[in-house]
Amino acid sequence: MKIGDTVSVVDEDLSGVVTSVKGNIVVFKDEYGFTHQYPKEKLVPKNADLYENVKPVRKAEPKKAISKKHQKNHLVLDLHFHNLVKNPNDYDSFERLFIQKEKLIEVLEFCRKNNLKRLEIVHGIGDGTLQRMVRDVLESQINIDFYNKEILHHQSGAVMVEFH
Repeated sequence: MKIGDTVSVVDEDLSGVVTSVKGNIVVFKDEYGFTHQYPKEKLVPKNADLYENVKPVRKAEPKKAISKKHQKNHLVLDLHFHNLVKNPNDYDSFERLFIQKEKLIEVLEFCRKNNLKRLEIVHGIGDGTLQRMVRDVLESQINIDFYNKEILHHQSGAVMVEFH
C-alpha cells in the first residue's frame, strides 16, 4: 500500500485514501475528512481493476433429495387373499380372515414406524366380511382417520387411512 491508494477496512463499513504509511500502520482519510489508523492486515485495497478480468463461475444448483418415505404416492395394501399367499385354496375361511387381519396390522405398524402419512387398503366389495374386519381393526387404532375411497358410492372396495 502506498500514498494515494484507496483502501477499505476488513469487517467494518469504512474506506478512504491512504495519506501515510509508517511501518505496519497505515493512516487514511475517509470521505468526511476524518483520519483513521489501522494495521496493514486489517486493510484491503479497493481497486476495481482487480476484478475486471475475473469471470464469475456459475455453479449448477444441487438437486434436492426427496425422501422415498414422503413421496406423494401413498402406500396401497391389497387384501385380496390370492395376493397374500402362494396357494389360496389350502386355507379355510377362518384362516384367510386371520392372515388378512395380521397383514393389515403389520402394514399399519410399518406405516407408523416409517412415518407414512397415507395408506390405501383395498378390501373389495364381496359379502362384507373383510370390509367389517378392516373397519373393526381401524376403529381400534389411535391417531388415524379413515374414510371410503369412493365418496359418491355408499359401498366401495377401498378405504383411505391418514396417520396423525
